Amino acid sequence: MSSENLKATVRDRYGKAALQVAGGVKTGCCGGGSCGTSNDDPITSNLYSDAETATLPAEAVLASLGCGNPTALAELHEGEVVLDLGSGGGIDVLLSARRVGRTGKAYGLDMTDEMLALARENQRKAGVGNVEFLKGDIEAIPLPDSSVDVIISNCVINLSADKRKVIAEAFRVLKPGGRFAVSDVVVRGDVPAEVRSSMELWVGCIAGALTEQEFHSLLWETGFEKIDIEPTRVYEFEDAKAFLTGAGLDTEALAREVGGRVMGAFIRATKPAALASETNAAPAALARACCGPECCA
Repeated sequence: MSSENLKATVRDRYGKAALQVAGGVKTGCCGGGSCGTSNDDPITSNLYSDAETATLPAEAVLASLGCGNPTALAELHEGEVVLDLGSGGGIDVLLSARRVGRTGKAYGLDMTDEMLALARENQRKAGVGNVEFLKGDIEAIPLPDSSVDVIISNCVINLSADKRKVIAEAFRVLKPGGRFAVSDVVVRGDVPAEVRSSMELWVGCIAGALTEQEFHSLLWETGFEKIDIEPTRVYEFEDAKAFLTGAGLDTEALAREVGGRVMGAFIRATKPAALASETNAAPAALARACCGPECCA
């Protein structure tokens, strides 16, 4: 599948999901047969506490299509600038904005017009002023170099066909010492080729998921340090059956292979506070790319 076809499919599915939410229907893009209605999707359900959602518009909660709760796990401080990659209906942006306070700011970045419209309406209803929703691709973030303290994301990086570029862009816009703190789907071990080649499961956040080692290596080679990947929810056999349903595959057989290998995880990394000089940056990056995290201290 070409990157443009993939992007068009993701945009279409999540645009339709936003319209469903605007009509008061909970969706389940990450699993549950892609973007069908879903109230207990194994990936997207039960991620936020009642205390967190109590002050948010119902549509922001309904539009939560992630696999984790990065705002609960990321350390956000008063006055910081936060960027949410693939912000959807805006739930993580609105929660972040409250945590960074009036002196801070929360940006949301999304490529889908319908999601942006929904997010901006949710912002209006929530009465949160220190928020800005931007239209754009996570592979080409429309913000200046070194302008963000923290990058969060909720089950979106797996949807990109060029994850290396996403990680490079995240590194570029983070300030020295800035933190990368995202929730995403990762896999442990091999995943059957039928799963990897399914467009339904790519849109459903499974087919495009990186392995733990691939994610770690991409972050390391880009220049990040203090990398940690912490599983937060492992999807076992019954969960696998749920997210494989609707993909037109042998659900029962594949669920036995996939169950326990796919998980929601919290991925942390830090941009070094003091970067190498321009003269030394290229050799340093080359050395990282050549030897990898297992042999580079």
